[in-house]
Amino acid sequence: MKSGFTAIIGRPNVGKSTLLNKILGQKVVIATDKAQTTRKRIKGIYTTDEGQIVFIDTPGVHKPLNKLGEFLLDEAKVAVPDADLILFLVDGSEPAGKGDRWIAENILQTNIPVIIVMNKVDKTKKLDKIEENLLTYKSLFGKNYPVVRISAKTGRNIDTLLKNIYKALPEGELLYPEDVVTEETMRDVTEEIVREKILLNTSDEIPHSVAVKVEKYQENDDIDRIYATIYCETKSQKGILIGKGGSLLKKIGTEARIDLEKIADKKVFLGLEVKVEKDWRKKQSSLKSFGYEQDN
Repeated sequence: MKSGFTAIIGRPNVGKSTLLNKILGQKVVIATDKAQTTRKRIKGIYTTDEGQIVFIDTPGVHKPLNKLGEFLLDEAKVAVPDADLILFLVDGSEPAGKGDRWIAENILQTNIPVIIVMNKVDKTKKLDKIEENLLTYKSLFGKNYPVVRISAKTGRNIDTLLKNIYKALPEGELLYPEDVVTEETMRDVTEEIVREKILLNTSDEIPHSVAVKVEKYQENDDIDRIYATIYCETKSQKGILIGKGGSLLKKIGTEARIDLEKIADKKVFLGLEVKVEKDWRKKQSSLKSFGYEQDN
């Protein structure tokens, strides 16, 4: 039996969270087309008769512009040393760029096995173009790493990827009970789901300037009552998030509640309010309050 930790590393927006959700067959991490959707390391646990793969989804690696950005980069970095395998996820429809090179030179110079996973190959039908792009990714390393071409969106070649992962992992017993899919609590899930709906319903700087914190979670047999606060950085952002007559906040709450009811498999009451926390992304105390702090 094979068992081990597999870190998923890559630039923002290459499809890390989409890939993990597709493999698990359910929504464990939020996924949008906006950069910095993932802010924390999240474990997704895949168990079959062959063994157990503990995936670690990480934030997209980018140059940090504030304290939050530094946290996101650290979240990706610290996932590497404890991993048994690294999936270097790249956009296979494009050649390697500066961001990919930076990751290769600063994070992936390691003795841990690496698989180059070329995602989004369904975006181009020209096989020669994909092969040209592959050469640019291989050139980033002094080693000849194995390559798997996939589409996280359609599920193409996911089975091949899983076979390669199991092949690379060490022998070992299950690390988690076989029915466990994630370590995330419903508080964690709620905060992420609400943030996802904000990402999907807003634009410009709004998505990156918000944090969500569950203030109270009351779990009952027939209904869960959740009260959460959306924090933003300016009064104008607060006005946008609330919307005319509270319309946008209501839309965000309704969409989040529907997802949460599917996950909790029961009715959910979700109460949302919006508060201003000026420049919270630059303040260590605010980051700690919102859970953006490295574990000791």
